[in-house]
Amino acid sequence: MTSTRQQTEPAPVPETALAGSPVDREDLRARVSAALDGFLERQDARLAGVAHEVGELVVALRELLAGGKRLRPAFAYWGWRAAGMPDDDRMITAAAALELFQACAIVHDDVMDRSDLRRGRPAAHRRFATLHRAEGWRGDADAFGTAAAILLGDLCLSWSDEMFFGSGLEPERLERAREIFDEMRTELMGGQYLDLVEQALGGGSVPRARRVIQYKSARYTVLRPLQLGAALAGASGELTDCYSAYGLPLGEAFQLRDDVLGVFGDPDETGKPAGDDLREGKRTVLVAVAAERGTRAQRTVLERHLGDPALDAGGVAALRKVIVATGAVGEVERMIDQLTGRALAALDRAPVEPHAGQVLRELATAATARRD
Repeated sequence: MTSTRQQTEPAPVPETALAGSPVDREDLRARVSAALDGFLERQDARLAGVAHEVGELVVALRELLAGGKRLRPAFAYWGWRAAGMPDDDRMITAAAALELFQACAIVHDDVMDRSDLRRGRPAAHRRFATLHRAEGWRGDADAFGTAAAILLGDLCLSWSDEMFFGSGLEPERLERAREIFDEMRTELMGGQYLDLVEQALGGGSVPRARRVIQYKSARYTVLRPLQLGAALAGASGELTDCYSAYGLPLGEAFQLRDDVLGVFGDPDETGKPAGDDLREGKRTVLVAVAAERGTRAQRTVLERHLGDPALDAGGVAALRKVIVATGAVGEVERMIDQLTGRALAALDRAPVEPHAGQVLRELATAATARRD
């Protein structure tokens, strides 16, 4: 039987999910921002020794980081706390390094997707292209913007390592986390390449689309940050296993929600134009379900409009209509519910400190019932 939900657009976000963010517990968001500000001040001073022009990289990065949700640092920090560890500014610094790692991912992702906006501002490569034009420099402004953004992403990757391992935590704790940190970076780059391949192939099955999000987003959003917190805390194998059972499905649910927002989200909330993922031709699980379930006529609409950089409001509406009519939205919402339920069930079995466990439960809602 087809549910009523499958015939409608995404379910509204529960009001309970909007009241007070768990990312602000222990003043985490502000402390992470302060740690990043201090780190970038030091890097700005170092770059000044190269040339004053290079400081533009830090300016661009500050603008990008200002809009972050701080979910990844939150999972790392509360992974530490749930293992019974006390509040520690050094752990805040280590967790904040994940924002630099994410910055690397999104700057490069925006270049590959040719995105115009990120978090309501021009994407880094567009920002640098605009700088080139404003200064009246020679050469191709867009090529300059792309090159500068690649360098900025590379710098963020390097700085994430420097900030994490320079957090001040004891060397033996950092050494326990090194393998996870390295795996996280390798997985992300592999996932980004898989994403490129899927787009080049024109998309594939739902399992293949889910494989992409596992490595491109899910693992480094929830699972790896939690495992980093556990490793730094010296957590037991039992707790680490529970974190895996909680973090992997929750990370996938997070990305599935992101995919829904990429098609149906409010631009004022998401910071990106309406239907931008459709314009970029992203081969998401949502699209894969629609393609598998669609009629020949519906698949023709998908093939005609998906990935058209000039896609207008009419084209976006046509694609949305197909995605809703095929039941793809309802199916992805079902996946999100199922995955989140699995994550919370694993958390209920975990030997965690009670207060931190409750925050992790709230973070699961924040990650999957969001608007941006």
